[in-house]
Amino acid sequence: MKVLAVLASPRKGGNTEILVDEMLRGAELKGHTAEKLRLYECEILPCLDCRGCKKPSSGYNCALSDAMIEIYPRLEEADIIIFATPVYWYGPTAKMKLLIDRLRPYIASRKLAGKKGLVVSPSEEGASCCGPLLQMFAMSFEYLGMLNAGSLLAQAYEKGEIRNSPEELKRAIEMGQSL
Repeated sequence: MKVLAVLASPRKGGNTEILVDEMLRGAELKGHTAEKLRLYECEILPCLDCRGCKKPSSGYNCALSDAMIEIYPRLEEADIIIFATPVYWYGPTAKMKLLIDRLRPYIASRKLAGKKGLVVSPSEEGASCCGPLLQMFAMSFEYLGMLNAGSLLAQAYEKGEIRNSPEELKRAIEMGQSL
């Protein structure tokens, strides 16, 4: 299986990336192919609601020309997509929201249908504040026809703080192995 982690944290080496790296390590230990994509290194324009991607004549392709041209095929090739974002104001980071908005072509094309999606999200408050974030992803997965494969929610705020939680790192590896 091919696992793609879409990382939407502005901090390199931060808690979100540490958890993702452990999860991908677990997946690789089970023989899966794992890849990480850092969204903060990509220029992603906001959706313009032109609705061109809804038309068969466009091939269900987005009219915008940005990094999504390279991201779309990577999403389509993956069997499992990890959506990794710290919690910002009880939701995802702006980069993750841009990505989600730009998944609109898949509503009509159904190219993500049947793929597994899961959420990795550390936050200062822990799992108790992740309800709105998880609901947004659950509804998005359902809309896209994706299977909700669960979430890994952890409490961590300062950069690298998650390294002080060996049980969370172990949980990330085990979740990667279970994919």
